[in-house]
Amino acid sequence: MTVIDNFNFKGLKAIVRVDFNVPLNKETGKVSDDTRIRGALPTIKKIVEDGGAAILMSHMGKAKGVDPKLSLSQIIYKIEENLGGKKVLFCDDCMKADEAVKNLKMGEILLLENLRFYAEEEGKPRGIDKEDPNYDAAKKEMKAKQKDFAKKLASYADVYVNDAFGTAHRAHGSTAVIADYFTEDKKMFGFLINKELTAMDKVLNEAQRPFTAIMGGAKVSDKIAIITNLLDRVDNLIIGGGMTYTFVKAMGGQIGNSLCEADKLDLAKEILEKAKAKGVKVYLPTDAVNADKFDKDANTNISATDKTPDGWMGLDIADETIKTYSEVIASSKTVIWNGPMGVFEMDKFAKGTSAVAQAVAKATQDNGAFTLIGGGDSVAAINKNKLADKVSYVSTGGGAMLEYMEGKVLPGIKAIRGC
Repeated sequence: MTVIDNFNFKGLKAIVRVDFNVPLNKETGKVSDDTRIRGALPTIKKIVEDGGAAILMSHMGKAKGVDPKLSLSQIIYKIEENLGGKKVLFCDDCMKADEAVKNLKMGEILLLENLRFYAEEEGKPRGIDKEDPNYDAAKKEMKAKQKDFAKKLASYADVYVNDAFGTAHRAHGSTAVIADYFTEDKKMFGFLINKELTAMDKVLNEAQRPFTAIMGGAKVSDKIAIITNLLDRVDNLIIGGGMTYTFVKAMGGQIGNSLCEADKLDLAKEILEKAKAKGVKVYLPTDAVNADKFDKDANTNISATDKTPDGWMGLDIADETIKTYSEVIASSKTVIWNGPMGVFEMDKFAKGTSAVAQAVAKATQDNGAFTLIGGGDSVAAINKNKLADKVSYVSTGGGAMLEYMEGKVLPGIKAIRGC
């Protein structure tokens, strides 16, 4: 497999799949978090500093056709800013970039318009329901068009570089299919994907003990696969967020109006039984901050998690749980964190998530623990607390990280690595 570190891009045009699906401030239209742009910089700089030209392609949002609100032209200023003022050229149609590519000089950077303006990128037919009897035929036709779409993108360059880990779990035109049009020596991962894979492989295959997994978020169903896979690896499993109450109810607790997946109670019991059989210590919140409504101005009280008053809902972990979780994290040598401990977007219910973020950073700095943070909310919590440089690695891929940690083969990885 070709490694970017050893590759010389001099005189070559490289088409690079980056993940510039960055959030925009609704009021100003400006980029509110440029983490993903900064993550791609080493790869972009390597190409142009070698004497090559970089053609950048990405999606933004869930475009279902041309949408000015999802145009990548809006983020050019932020890319240039991160490149120290270097000019970034732009082509407003990713399928009509022949002239722009032809005129592209070595050392220059060209950004193509949002790939998902074309249905061919995702390879799924639009405007037809899955129940429609013609859907399968439409899907087959779209898959054929996806190959042509990927072939066109490939025609722009001599080399293909995938540096978009956040989309590596999708079999899209620019993440998987395009690789078929380049020989083994002309396709590779960028620096960001290499770092992602190194960090995750270290957690999966070389974890020092004690190994603690922190799983938060709303639903058990969203995390069942990763929890199941990690039960064979971890010593401690910390549970937080809305999924707490599915476990609590499964154990016979009173949860008031707290979020609960009633159809997953047996599943929650099964996870607890599996953990016990494997010798994994499971930590569930023992106390919680409750609210009388899902609102930043809600009235609050504190109760035992399994004694939530009627009419109230748990929206954060409270002090006793924070103390316990912090102690477990402090004694760990490997930590993976995915999902918040509560509704941290509301300041009134952010204390638990912030405390966990601080505990993870402290374990990294004081105990030499290897700490991997993944998932949009966990990353947001780390950034909100300004601790990104205090943990070992912050993953840029939420869904991709989850699927990789679940043991799934990611199409964008397989397309280059072969497995």
